[in-house]
Amino acid sequence: MKKYFSIIFLLVLISLPLQAQTDTTVKVLIVTAHPDDDALFSGTVYKITHDLGGKVDLCLVTNGEGGYKYSTLGESIYGLELTDEEVGRKYLPEIRKKELEAGCAIVGIKNFFYLNQKDHRYTTNVKEIMDSTVWDITFVKKRLKEIIEAGKYNYIFCLIPVPTTHAHHASASILALTVVNELPLETRPVVLGGTMTSKGDTAKFSFTGLPQYPVTKIDINPTIFTFDRTSPFGFQDRLNYKIIANWVIAEHKSQGTMQLLMNQGDYEKYVWFALNDKNKLEQTKQLFDKLAINYFKKKDYDLTK
Repeated sequence: MKKYFSIIFLLVLISLPLQAQTDTTVKVLIVTAHPDDDALFSGTVYKITHDLGGKVDLCLVTNGEGGYKYSTLGESIYGLELTDEEVGRKYLPEIRKKELEAGCAIVGIKNFFYLNQKDHRYTTNVKEIMDSTVWDITFVKKRLKEIIEAGKYNYIFCLIPVPTTHAHHASASILALTVVNELPLETRPVVLGGTMTSKGDTAKFSFTGLPQYPVTKIDINPTIFTFDRTSPFGFQDRLNYKIIANWVIAEHKSQGTMQLLMNQGDYEKYVWFALNDKNKLEQTKQLFDKLAINYFKKKDYDLTK
């Protein structure tokens, strides 16, 4: 009898760490259109991978070739006339992937899924993407479904598909939401729409979704989770997470306008989409509560030296 209970006790002990690890590991998939959109999530992703031991993967929909117009300063770095459309469209996809992976290495993203859809031009007309042959919509949805189901993610981060944003941004988010909406409610990862604001912003969040795409619905009084990039840490609290975002931005040297976002944005905000399972609301709140904690070890120095 004692031997029987000893075996049971041993099995329980073996299973406990595995269960705890399964319960506490955070797995996130970022779905974006362009090879620099991920910079918006920099602070949150850094904390998830570095402080919580979570895993963050990235799915990139386009190949980034449409950024040739902003590549003036990148020409001397890469030795190519990237602002020439033919040259830019030929070489930028590979260049921007390397820039993306360099920036992602800073925040702890190691796994990438490239869907290589055409980055054709800037437009805010979502129908131009969703109802045309610019992207292979069937392929994108199929691949996203495969990635999401295989990855067993807790969360998906995408950009909020507001009408004024680039249609590529909105379309990538719509497709991610569409795929998630087709999954059983209990197995769906929580989808959060990201945006960036500054402390001086007074405008109330008013977007409730795109009428022609019901999957984008957001409640009129939305649940919004916030990561504060200005959270201080380090000696005399002189450092904050804007540094991380700046490092990520600096890697995108082929995109001059990206550099203008240095030090911009104090808050990374994440909006809860209506299609999410409300039973997962509390776990999402707990995640952002953990992200607000300063995990850096406090160090004191002898300032007379």
